[in-house]
Amino acid sequence: MSEERKHYSPEEKVAILHKHLVEKVAVSEVCEQHGLSPNVFYRWQKEFFENGAVAFRRNGRDTKTQKLEDENARLRAKLADKDEVIAEIMAEHVALKKTLGQA
Repeated sequence: MSEERKHYSPEEKVAILHKHLVEKVAVSEVCEQHGLSPNVFYRWQKEFFENGAVAFRRNGRDTKTQKLEDENARLRAKLADKDEVIAEIMAEHVALKKTLGQA
């Protein structure tokens, strides 16, 4: 049977990368210490550098994410307004049916 994989948290991944990048421990040694494939280590390193700019953005959010969240909030509010109007129309419809004796 195969060995179950260990899942590393983002903090653990950064700590492992830190050993190599800052403490100058060889990749082979870091991988051996943590039971990692060098391919996994280099993939983490690539992701780390590709996504590192996020840490320097205000509140850790990029403008695209903020715009999407704002649009989502606007659409939810618009939908809530429409639901309210539909509820009022349905209440009027039921009242009218009762008045006409069709209930």
